[in-house]
Parts: sequence; structure tokens; C-alpha cells
Amino acid sequence: VNIEPLHNCVAEPPDTMFKLVCTALLFSVGVTSAAYCHGKPEPRSVGNNNPLQTAPPKFVGSVQNGKLYTVGEGDETIQVVHLWGTPAEMGHAHGMLMKDRAKAMIGRMWEYLEKEVTDAINGTLPGFFHQWFLDDVANFGLDVALDLETLVTEKFSGSYFLEEIKAMASAAEVDYKTVLRIHMIGELTKGSCSMFGAWGRALYPYGTGLSSTKLLQLRALDWITDGPLQDFPQITVYHPEGEGRGHAFANVGWTGWIGSITGMSEKQMAISEIGVAYPDESFGAESRFGVPFTYLLRDILQFDETLDDSINRIANSARTCDLILGVGDGKLNEFRGIEYSASVANFFDDQNLKPTADWHPLIKDVVYWGMDWLCPGYSEVMARQLRTLYGNLTAESAIRAVMPYVQTGSLHIAVYDLTNDLMFVANARGTGESGPDGAYDRPFVRLDMKSLFAEQKPS
Repeated sequence: VNIEPLHNCVAEPPDTMFKLVCTALLFSVGVTSAAYCHGKPEPRSVGNNNPLQTAPPKFVGSVQNGKLYTVGEGDETIQVVHLWGTPAEMGHAHGMLMKDRAKAMIGRMWEYLEKEVTDAINGTLPGFFHQWFLDDVANFGLDVALDLETLVTEKFSGSYFLEEIKAMASAAEVDYKTVLRIHMIGELTKGSCSMFGAWGRALYPYGTGLSSTKLLQLRALDWITDGPLQDFPQITVYHPEGEGRGHAFANVGWTGWIGSITGMSEKQMAISEIGVAYPDESFGAESRFGVPFTYLLRDILQFDETLDDSINRIANSARTCDLILGVGDGKLNEFRGIEYSASVANFFDDQNLKPTADWHPLIKDVVYWGMDWLCPGYSEVMARQLRTLYGNLTAESAIRAVMPYVQTGSLHIAVYDLTNDLMFVANARGTGESGPDGAYDRPFVRLDMKSLFAEQKPS
């Protein structure tokens, strides 16, 4: 068992709430054990043949330090929010621009979380939440359980996150604590996702001398699709101002959400992430004392200039739960996958990729995982599709014939062309919308990220 939390508790002042936290959490960490996921995609012979939507964003309105656009047509419409200034100024502009949608999103997400926790405790929703979180809810109630989580991660988190959330909540007239609690959901739930990074001989047109993509990256999010998230898709483009506040980056998520699970920066860097429900013993123990991974991923987008910066950040951070992360750098045409837990940070390229198995073969110039760490059914289909497209892989061919065959990316997908500063995004079907459910079967919207990062501040 990881004993790091014991040292943290002893070192903290004897505050009553912190004593409660320590009592509740000391025995909530555990050592991982090997088990395999048993799912696999349904066989199919037809991919995603929807035309790409390529029209530029349409201006909707502005406030001080903020602009609102939409991109995509019809059911594929995505809100594009530009924010400038300090953390508080950006949060305030976010809340002012998106007040009604933020109120609806936060309110519905809290209702959804309450229902899912109740179902999990009653045994009708097994495996979605970590058991230690359900034990906290049973002992203290949902509000306190989430407050405990924010308390034990607060000292590892940048103050700018809290400043932005407070300002956004105030401007949108939503409860600050509720917003903060919802931002802990990534640490508490178990999701399945997929990723790849591909370069060199894997891509089209290798060796032709034509201008082409030199680094392509996938982030497919398989997570909550029966809640409100798919009704509030949003790309938030941050333009921080002031020394030490970072550079422009785009967050792919939802209204009112400031953590990062999907995104790209003006430094031609991008992130991918997989929640690991099926680790092996190499992951070691998890911990609840550390930086929430959605904050760490945002720091990569906002502050890191190179892949080496991100490697150092991940290696030296106080890590928490079991994940696989991916970071790509289009300046270097390099991608690394990371086995991530409280105990380890192991970095992989195409030569040392793990786990080692027949269903997870090495592919030159490709790093990939399908749905989890130990997930043969999905990983072998992803390997098959990547091999089929080898030498002809592009953003469009991945959209057509990788994600729909693997059936990954139920909630949203981003494909990053880090050479040409392009991002292709699809979202799950929202309430009242038509067409397929999963993002992997729906039309993708292409975004010119260089143009988005160059957007001018409202006068």
C-alpha cells in the first residue's frame, strides 16, 4: 500500500476537517491487480462516411475579455468561447458569455451525479465510481465526500484554477462549491478511452516530398453519454495575459468546465488520456493526495513549450489515479505515451511500447492503446486498422476507418494534425438531435487552430 498519504496527514496541522479527511482516507488507497477487460467492438464493414464540416466559425457576440462564436452546422454546432486576461478576468468573461448554458450544465450535471452515486451505492451501477469514493458518500454524504476530495488535492493545485472557477461561478450565478465539486469527477470515475500518436512511415504521403502531416494524434473519449455533457459541447480558447500565465491553448470540453481532458496549444502540442480500469502490477498503488489529472493536463497545454517540459512535469508531479496519458509535440514530430499512477511514470515510444502482448503488437512510428491498458478486444482491432492504413494514415482516413471500427470515442473525439495546426472534433448526439449516438459515427468539424489562437481581443 502506498504510504505517502500517511506522511501527508502527519505533516498537516491538526485542523478538525483535516483530521476527518485523514481518518476517512488513510486506508482508501490500494495496490492494483491484473484483470482483463472482456469487451470488444461489434464487427462492421462500413466506417464513418459523413462529409467533414469545414466552414469557419460564426461570430455571435462579445463581452469584456470574451468573444463567442459557433462552428459546425445543425446538430454538430459547437460553442467556441475566446477568453483573455487574468484567471479571474477569463472566468468572469466565461460566466458572462455563457450564463444560461452554464447554469443549465452545472445544474443538470449535479443532478446526474447525485442519481449515479445513488445507483452505484444501491448496486445498480457497478464499476463506474471508485469504491473508496462510494464509501465516503455512505459515511459522510455526497457533498462532504466531494469536499474531502477537493481538500486533499487543493495544495497540489494552482491557485489560478480556483480564481477562474470563482469568477466564472459568480458571473454565471451558479454555486461555486458545486462547480468545484463537479471538477473532481474525473478523479472519482472509471472511463474507457483510446489514443494513438503516429509519425514517419505510418503517415501519408511518406517519402513523396509533398507537404503533409508529420505528427498525427488521436484522443477518443468514451465516458458519460447518458448525462448532460453531450448537450453542452464547447471549445474554450484561452489567451492568458501577464508574465508567467502561459500561452494560448484550446480546451475541448463543455460549458462551465475549465479542467483539460482534450486540447491543443499554440505551441503545436496536444494531449490524450485514458482512464485505466484494468491495470497490471506495474502501475503499483494509487493515491488520493496529488494534483487532479485534469489540472495537470491543462498545465501542459497552458505552460509547456516542448515535449521535454511535459515529460519533466509528469515525472515530478504528485500523481494520483491510474491513467495512460499521451503528449504530442508537432515542432519535434514526437509523441510519448505515459503509464501514469501515484507510483510510476513510465514513458513509451514505438520501440518500448507496453503492455507486451500478441494483441498489442509494436508498429513502427506508432504508439497506441485501445480502451484500456489490458484490453485485448479493442487494442487488437485498433492495431489491425492502423496496420491496414499504414503509410496512408491521415486525419480523414482515421475518421473514416479507425475510430468507427474500434467504436471508440462515444462522447467526443479530437484528431490533431500538429504539423498543420488543425483539429477535427466530433461530439455525441445531444438531446433532441438526430443521427447516430456515438461521436465516432457522427460528422467531424475541422478547426484552423492557428486562426483561433490569433483571434484579436475585443476592444
